[in-house]
Amino acid sequence: MARIAGVDLPREKRIEVALTYITGIGLASSQKILATVGISPDKRVNEMTGEDVAKIRDEITEHYKVEGALRSETQMNIKRLMDIGCYRGLRHRRNMPCRGQRTHTNARTRRGKRSTAVRKKS
Repeated sequence: MARIAGVDLPREKRIEVALTYITGIGLASSQKILATVGISPDKRVNEMTGEDVAKIRDEITEHYKVEGALRSETQMNIKRLMDIGCYRGLRHRRNMPCRGQRTHTNARTRRGKRSTAVRKKS
């Protein structure tokens, strides 16, 4: 099993698709990496040699920000928005959608489960 950037790639998939299991690499990035390294995108992960895996690993570490580094950068960007108090930062802080979606109905994923008002017995 090939292990790149701390992720075990699935053995039976084509390398082009298997690279997308790494956070920060999509299909377009995967195709670009394979073209740069010179490996056929139709090759399966279990057919890869150690040299091929090493080439891909080197290309990713040199030119791409993936997994933990990417996640920490994203979190730092969100924290910066919250610290400066901009609208997007306030929306993140309140756990609300920050890209203009309506919240009167919808937005259940972001706002959480519905809660009904509690009435007191009189």
